Amino acid sequence: MFVVIQFIPNELPPTTQQNTGDISTSGLVSKEIADLLKTSCYSCHSNETNYPWYSYVAPTSWLMKKDVSEGREELNFSTWLDYDTTKMLGKLDDISSEVGEGRMPMKIYTLMHPSAKLDETQRASIVAWAEETMDKIAEEEEEEEVEASDN
Repeated sequence: MFVVIQFIPNELPPTTQQNTGDISTSGLVSKEIADLLKTSCYSCHSNETNYPWYSYVAPTSWLMKKDVSEGREELNFSTWLDYDTTKMLGKLDDISSEVGEGRMPMKIYTLMHPSAKLDETQRASIVAWAEETMDKIAEEEEEEEVEASDN
């Protein structure tokens, strides 16, 4: 049975390392935060997924396809600059709560990838960054609205 299921077609979501819309190019993240995001989040929430060998073996490949597809659909750091202001603010709020409450990265993921596990200091850093960035984006949006109304 195990051998037979290997012949069921399954295409993992594509990867690319050249992402011009990546959050790391947005000016919104420090190197420290970018490194934390890349270590703990990018495998599911970017186009830079690094598939381990077992990603190509069924039934694990099916789970990987599902998790990465859903992760990218929910939040994709590689396409951050495609988000409008409202969506950015929502994503940052989600990051703050999901990371702050320990739901991300998922425990099943950190079991297989212990280097992705965040300690309390790292969690607090990501939460603080997300909240500060929400404030910054909202402030910039408000300034743009004032300028537009003045013209």
